[in-house]
Amino acid sequence: MKQQYLSSMFAFRQYFDWLPGPVASVLMLFIIGLVTFYVSRLATDALLRVPGSRGGAAVRTVALAMRRPARLMLVILAVGSSLPAASGLSYDTIQIFARILLIAFILLVGYSAVIAFRIATEAYLIRLSSREHTDDIMARTHQTQIRVLRRMGEIMTGVVTVAIALTTFPSVRNYGVSLFASAGAASIVVGFAARGLLTNLIAGVQIAITQPIRMEDLIIINGDWAWVEEITATYVVLRVWDWRRHIVPISYFLENRFENWTHNSAAIIGVVFLYLDYQAPMDKIREQLQDIIKTCPLWDGKVFDCQVADCNAQIMSIRIIASARNALQSWDLRCEIREKIINRIREECPEALPRNRLAVVADVPGGAAWPDGDVLSNDMISPPIMRPPPGSYMGPRSSAEPSAPNP
Repeated sequence: MKQQYLSSMFAFRQYFDWLPGPVASVLMLFIIGLVTFYVSRLATDALLRVPGSRGGAAVRTVALAMRRPARLMLVILAVGSSLPAASGLSYDTIQIFARILLIAFILLVGYSAVIAFRIATEAYLIRLSSREHTDDIMARTHQTQIRVLRRMGEIMTGVVTVAIALTTFPSVRNYGVSLFASAGAASIVVGFAARGLLTNLIAGVQIAITQPIRMEDLIIINGDWAWVEEITATYVVLRVWDWRRHIVPISYFLENRFENWTHNSAAIIGVVFLYLDYQAPMDKIREQLQDIIKTCPLWDGKVFDCQVADCNAQIMSIRIIASARNALQSWDLRCEIREKIINRIREECPEALPRNRLAVVADVPGGAAWPDGDVLSNDMISPPIMRPPPGSYMGPRSSAEPSAPNP
């Protein structure tokens, strides 16, 4: 078959004998490459029209991603196999063309391997995310491992491809042999020169295996909430709540402490502190909090409690805990609880609001508390608290409803 192909190429070359030899050979190779390109284009376009929802979709996806490198590889193969028929070119020129085509073919094979690996991993991730009742932790674990290892594979494929392409030059190949002969000294030099890169590459492998962080994990770094947006082979992109981005070396997460709020589960317990007066009726406030938490859709129904956590000379501190499905919902839940309980206390238990107390006493036993002996004026005495009767709370007042006059 090879002889038949070369015979046909020599016969085709004879159509250009009226041109100078080098021009005729270059024109022949150009026409062969152009015809091969359009034929391969028709073939790839036909693959894009393959029907089917599952197998056909996979064929179309592969054909769409691989059509350009596949066309170029077919052109290189066609032109390279036709080089012996380019009799108008010198031997050295043909060798140069052959080496250029070989290097281009090797690079295209490496590029195609990267694309194929990327297509396979993306198909797996899409299939995993499309499953119903998929555990979020498991999905993010697989996503992190595949993305990190895919980038490591792409880097290794690129290095190996470039190394193979360089070995086509005899001088480089001889240098490689001598480098392997002195591998001990060379490894030390390369290790010191690429210490940072190698540290991050090794850390990336450790991150993929041990999983201290995953894609879309919520972590605390430098006092900011941040989501893991992207994990590359050398750095991690963190998305802060206000859309800022932290670019952190991947080795940071193996050498420093950080908080991961979604490592095993996204559920979290939020804390709300209230500072109330000693006159606060705690039983009634607990009942109000029970009524409030039952109307909060962000509460997951697992954890809720209210305790007097601390006190000082003026106020006591009330600690309220409530669980939510994730940190964002916990933040909104705490804001909702805080807003509603303050409104209920203001409407039903105004005596629970914190206040400062002042006592005027005599400096000697039996003496007058006020210097002049006068009774304090009514302007300096706080009016009595008008507590509403039980059951009179009608919920938060709308903005359109007129407010009641002050007593």
